[in-house]
Amino acid sequence: ELQAELSKYKDAALRATADLDNYRKRVSRERDESIKYANTAFLERLIPILDNFELGLQAARSAPEAAPIVDGLAMVYKQLQDFLTNSGVETIDATGQIFDPNLHEALAQEENHQIPEGKVIRQVRKGYRLRDRLLRPANVVVSKGAPQQVAAGGEGE
Repeated sequence: ELQAELSKYKDAALRATADLDNYRKRVSRERDESIKYANTAFLERLIPILDNFELGLQAARSAPEAAPIVDGLAMVYKQLQDFLTNSGVETIDATGQIFDPNLHEALAQEENHQIPEGKVIRQVRKGYRLRDRLLRPANVVVSKGAPQQVAAGGEGE
């Protein structure tokens, strides 16, 4: 009887040790995850600013007299891109890719003779990913494929 009780307490001690070990591992994983994605909210707010900066830079390039200013702005834009890259942010390149609802947001579908159905024709707005987590989906236009031919003798005859 004493041996059975001792065995019961040994089993309880082993379970408690295993539970503690699992708890430590879980806390460590959660801490690492928290550190890895701590700047997510900041980066999500920075991306629209980068979009507007890029649009302004494109518009400024059309004015030849602004070339020196454009060069300076291009350097700042490059620094912003480098900052995002060093922070683990990747641009989602959607054009020509198969539409993926996990990465892309379809704004429209268009018929297209050259691009097969389900592939992205063009990207309207860049998408971004922080490591393996989506920050913003790419806004895209998706191909419907070639227009369907209406059979002769159909409606309206």
